[in-house]
Amino acid sequence: MLASVTLLSLSMKTLPLGTAYTVWTGIGALGAFLVGVVALAEPASATRVLAAGLIVSGLVLMKFAS
Repeated sequence: MLASVTLLSLSMKTLPLGTAYTVWTGIGALGAFLVGVVALAEPASATRVLAAGLIVSGLVLMKFAS
């Protein structure tokens, strides 16, 4: 967790706070989704995969908007 917050603070040197925090939380959400599917055998339905894809799309758009 310390490494995560440290990397967030480093990214805020070049990105606006809103963009850096959005990307940080998005990575956490996607990471939790992937751990659930891979390690905990949670279902990877088409809707859940689409939702994860929308998160990635939002992160990309947020970065390009900065």
